[in-house]
Amino acid sequence: MAEQVNLFDIVALLEDLPEKNLKRGQVGTIVEELAPGVYEVEFSDNQGQTYAQQAITAAQLLVLYYQPLKVA
Repeated sequence: MAEQVNLFDIVALLEDLPEKNLKRGQVGTIVEELAPGVYEVEFSDNQGQTYAQQAITAAQLLVLYYQPLKVA
């Protein structure tokens, strides 16, 4: 993944993690950088209740954007 991943970015999983009961496409939030290219991602339901928290590599994530990118 060539994108920069930052704290509090909203991300989606690019692959299933069956041992953690997480599926491709599930959306989470970066809550900590554990090591270069490894992030703690928190997954919450629609009521804000955390149902999973997992260390995931940047290659397994897609950063999501909810606003248009600013043109310089």
